[in-house]
Amino acid sequence: MKYIFKYALITITTIFIISSCSKKHNTKITTSESSLKKLTIFHINDQHGQLTNFAKIKDIVTKAKKETNVLLVCSGDIFSGNPVVDNHPEKGFPMIDLMNKTGFDISVIGNHEFDYGESILKDRFNQSQFEWICANVTMDNSEIPQPNAYKTILINDLKVTFLGLVETNGKEDDIIPSTHPWRVQNLTFEKYQNVISNYAQLKETEDSDLYVALTHLGKSSDYNIANNYPYFDLIIGGHSHSKLETEINNIPIYQAGANLSYLGKIELEIENKAIKNTTYTLIELDTYQDYDSSIKEIIDTYNVNANLDEVIGFSEAYHNNSSVGSFYTDALRIQMGVDITFQNTGGIRNSLNEGDILKNEIYSIDPFNNGSVTYTMSISEIKNFLKNSKAAIYYSGVYITQEDNTIIIKNKEYQTLSDNELVTIGLNDYIPAVYDTYFTKQPIYLPNTTAETLINFLESTTTPINYTQVNSYFKYE
Repeated sequence: MKYIFKYALITITTIFIISSCSKKHNTKITTSESSLKKLTIFHINDQHGQLTNFAKIKDIVTKAKKETNVLLVCSGDIFSGNPVVDNHPEKGFPMIDLMNKTGFDISVIGNHEFDYGESILKDRFNQSQFEWICANVTMDNSEIPQPNAYKTILINDLKVTFLGLVETNGKEDDIIPSTHPWRVQNLTFEKYQNVISNYAQLKETEDSDLYVALTHLGKSSDYNIANNYPYFDLIIGGHSHSKLETEINNIPIYQAGANLSYLGKIELEIENKAIKNTTYTLIELDTYQDYDSSIKEIIDTYNVNANLDEVIGFSEAYHNNSSVGSFYTDALRIQMGVDITFQNTGGIRNSLNEGDILKNEIYSIDPFNNGSVTYTMSISEIKNFLKNSKAAIYYSGVYITQEDNTIIIKNKEYQTLSDNELVTIGLNDYIPAVYDTYFTKQPIYLPNTTAETLINFLESTTTPINYTQVNSYFKYE
């Protein structure tokens, strides 16, 4: 009897175990088959006019689309940095053309999208076959089409919602992006913190599988969003040019460097509107070998037609950005015929190689198409600007030093200039636009951009360039 009972108990237990294992396995298969969705998001940011690697991106994305659901997104700053794009007869169009042909789905507006002015941005928006989004800008008083704050994209059985946000740190006493203030005069911006809560329930109202913050704010702001506004399944960012793969408050945050050197690849498994698994790869495009030949042909045509390989000067040595700043301001002063020139340090965007100087190099150093202006100012007004703005500048025409809390300005003969002495100042028009508190008089507008002025200087001199021993940097401390 004991034996029969023991045998029955073992049999029942075995059946229970087998049944339990089988049930768990079957449930997993059923759930996977019914609700597990896969999506790959490729992303770039801060390409700044660079075109070459779009042919490689097209190849990568085309291959991936044969395997899974794919979206291709951009986190802003598509313009400013490549003269092929920035000085094209239709400024910026090569970038729009290639993003269209590569198959981008969506982009947030970056601060440098405004660099060409309203009329040009309107044309580029109208030519885009992808969606532009931004929740913290109002364009009703401008000619630019108002972008949507967000966009929900349906891809097969997946609904993905993107919310766009742009940075607004361009001016100390205003809320604008980091662009030329005179080029956003008819636009109204808000800090992202003041609008983001309006979209806290967007995933639910859109009934989306995935809610993505597509930002051009920089990594510290993306961290802040993850910590304080945790509505998002993930954040894809730009602006700080970071190679970023991290997780804050259980929210993945990504950024793919800058200048189209990398392509981010986010592989997602989504189940019941939640991310179950994520795999991230940062693809180094410069070492990737395959490319789309039709896209490469278009890029080659743009590069050839730009005619930027003309030799316009000679550099005796390699110049880092600081040395370039010293050369830059000296050349502007001579060419503009003024007493003093200033250049904001952030406006020097590249170094200068030893050897022949190509026109292309000057446009890469000064890519922003800033105009040239002159002012007549007193030494006292200049000191007030330098001291109270604490602007970091390169300069030419004088010697500027600081002793304790006093700024001393001397001429080329090392004579101290009195506060009431008047001098002419030459500079790009971005500086007085940002620091308009200190530049209150009406300027004289010159016909050329600062880059064109620099090119004209090099074309008019045969003297080799060497500013490696010159240090004309000043910032009031």
